[in-house]
Amino acid sequence: MRAVVCSEYGPPEALRVENVERKEPRKGQVRIAVEAAGVNFPDTLVIAGKYQIKPPMPFVPGGEVAGRIEAVGEGITQFAPGDPVMALLLQQGGYAEEVVVEASAVMKRPEAMAAHVAAGFTMTYGTSMHALKRRAQLQPGETLLVLGAGGGVGLTAVELGKVMGAKVIAAASSAEKLEAARKAGADELINYSTQDLRERLKEITGKAGVDVVYDPVGGELFEQALRSTAWNGRALVVGFAAGDIPSIPTNLPLLKGCAVMGVFWGAFRMREPDKDLNNFSELFKWFQEGKVNPTVSKSYSLEEAPQALRDLMERRVIGKVVLETGRE
Repeated sequence: MRAVVCSEYGPPEALRVENVERKEPRKGQVRIAVEAAGVNFPDTLVIAGKYQIKPPMPFVPGGEVAGRIEAVGEGITQFAPGDPVMALLLQQGGYAEEVVVEASAVMKRPEAMAAHVAAGFTMTYGTSMHALKRRAQLQPGETLLVLGAGGGVGLTAVELGKVMGAKVIAAASSAEKLEAARKAGADELINYSTQDLRERLKEITGKAGVDVVYDPVGGELFEQALRSTAWNGRALVVGFAAGDIPSIPTNLPLLKGCAVMGVFWGAFRMREPDKDLNNFSELFKWFQEGKVNPTVSKSYSLEEAPQALRDLMERRVIGKVVLETGRE
C-alpha cells in the first residue's frame, strides 16, 4: 500500500510516498481502508521531532482518518467490513491508504458525513467541545472570544459557541479568515493584524470583558486576552500555533478573579472515554440537524502532503485541510 513516510526528523519536504507492507489486524484491532486523513498542527511537530510522542523511525505521520472497515481482528463484534468510520490515532499511521488501529479508537460516523469531512472532524470538534462544554462550562448569554478564529479548531469554537448560546467574538489575522468566522456564526470580528485587540474588546463589551477566552494561538495575544476577561472569566489554553508559549504575570488571574485552564483533549479522551463519547453523540446530532457545518477548505493527494503541512505551518489554511487517498 502507499503511505507518506518520515525517515528522519526534518521539514515536510523530507517526506516521501513509498510502498509499505500491509498489516493484518490482531485481536481487538481493525483495518481501515483510508479515504481521507486530517492534517493537523501536531503532525508538523511530530515530523520535526518536537512533539511529546516520538515514533520510532521510519514512521507514517497522521493522527486522524476516515474511511471504511476493511477487516476485523479476533473479538471484534461492534464493527463489520464496510462500516463507515473515523478514527483517532496516536499521531502516526494516518497518511496512508490503510491503517490498523485498536477498535477502541474508532467511531462509526453518520452516513451523511462524507469521508473528507469526517477526516477533519474528530480532532477539531473533539477539542472545542471538550474545551467549551467540559472545561469552561460555557453558558447561554456569555461572551466568548476566539483567537485564531479562521483556523481548524478556531472555526469549530465559533460554531459551537453559537450553538451553546454564547455571543461570539472572532479574532483573526486576515479579512479572509474573519469572513470564514462570520459565516460560521461570529457576532463580532476583530482583525488583530490591524486593530488593537484590547481596545476593540472594550468597545464591544462596554469594558465588561469576555467570559471565556479560547486560545489556540499563544504568543503575545494570550496576555492581552487574559487582561480583557470579565470577573469569573475562564481563559482556555488550547495550543501554540504562533510558536511561542506565553509567560504571564500570575497576579493577573488573582486580580481578575479568573481561571487559566488547560485543554488537553487527547488525555481527556483516554482518561474519560465515556464523557468523550457523550460529547461526540451530541456533536453528531448537531451535524445531522445542520447546526454545525465543518469547513474543509482544501484537499490534497498523498504526494502533496509536504505542501499541505507547509501551508498549515505558514498559517495559509482556513478551516481544515485533508489528504485524500483516492479510495472509496
